[in-house]
Amino acid sequence: MTSTADAEAAANELTPLADYLGSVLRRLRALPPLDLDLTQAYGNVLAEDVVAPHSFPAFDQAAVDGYAARWEDISGGSRGPGYVPAPSGIPGGRSIRLNVVGDLGAASWRPVRLTPGSCFSVAAGAPLPIGADVVVPVEWTDQGMAAVEIFRAPKRGYGVRRAGEELPAGTLLARAGTYVSPALVAVFAATGIGHVVVRPSPRVVIVATGDELVDVGRGSQPGQVVDANSHALTAAAAEAGALAYRVGICDDDPEGLRGLLEDQTLRADLIITTGGTGTGPGDMVRRILSRREGGRAGPVTFTEVALYPGTALGFGTVGAEEVPVVCLPGEPGASLIGFEVLARPAIQLLAGAEPVFRPSVRAHLLETVSSPAGLREFRPAHVAERRGGGYTVQPLAGGPYTLSGLAEANGLLVLGERVTTAAAGSTVDVLLLDRRR
Repeated sequence: MTSTADAEAAANELTPLADYLGSVLRRLRALPPLDLDLTQAYGNVLAEDVVAPHSFPAFDQAAVDGYAARWEDISGGSRGPGYVPAPSGIPGGRSIRLNVVGDLGAASWRPVRLTPGSCFSVAAGAPLPIGADVVVPVEWTDQGMAAVEIFRAPKRGYGVRRAGEELPAGTLLARAGTYVSPALVAVFAATGIGHVVVRPSPRVVIVATGDELVDVGRGSQPGQVVDANSHALTAAAAEAGALAYRVGICDDDPEGLRGLLEDQTLRADLIITTGGTGTGPGDMVRRILSRREGGRAGPVTFTEVALYPGTALGFGTVGAEEVPVVCLPGEPGASLIGFEVLARPAIQLLAGAEPVFRPSVRAHLLETVSSPAGLREFRPAHVAERRGGGYTVQPLAGGPYTLSGLAEANGLLVLGERVTTAAAGSTVDVLLLDRRR
């Protein structure tokens, strides 16, 4: 039976996760930028700051359907030509009548000018007549055509959008490293931008390895394991913004694995393998990719990392193009945790995204949990916002049951290497998972 002291001594020989991540990410570079049409830019990451070349709105315009007028006319301050006092439309009050001298729609382009005591019927988005400083909503009038009776006077500026009011020309619209969202596409288009410089979405190839693997759609038999990993990792890579390709299952055949990886370098910016990272007799990925040949080290280095679940991770490059390779454990829960802590940040870095890590919060722990000494544990959890502010976190199944816990989780509870017990009521770190629920 292994003692606590032996376990701690073994953990001390592991590479701290932060050190390992730093060494890996320093070897990666964002993909070269390309100029894309705006319709193709969604989901990519900006490679340059984007500045508005034109103002939005581009001209003074009506914000509502109604009547564009001079505020001094409807406030009773003018008695110019065309002004007609109207009988009271509301008990105890009075109304104003103005001549309607024209109609303006969103497609109107000829400049027109208001004269005292007159107004224009306008549609939302229509250019404002020169001199107009208020738009009276239709429902505040009798909706007249030749003349209109106004029962309620809005404040000066109501219903008016001035040129550049929302986004003046020269405004910084988005910084490099920002994901292009649908709303950002609209902002770019509205300010006259038709194309942007972005980083392409990384092409990520996922390979599951192992003679024991069989494809989904059946139950496992002795000597067989259903390949859950390649399907899950393909989905995770797509969620991270990658163009994800599942190759499928590769047997533990040295030449077959080498040939497969060489072939995939033609269409991949990153290759992710799952399975075979340990030191057991069946862990062929580690044997094959770390093998020294001709006095040279293998293309992939495997490291025992202070991570739970799953300590064995691999990283390196393959092929003449030196395509990065991330090697994750074969246990499904450990594979997905390995993706979160290593592969996902790599994808974000290749895409040029900032920051590369998930957002984190401090949360109030609802249940006492224990954690292995010397290892940084990422445990599935459910995070909720408190009514009075802040967060609570409920631990879910971890350890050998991490996979089932992840299916319910919207966060990952992070327990540091020195934490063996986290008491209920304590404050802990939680990574927020972007789950679309």
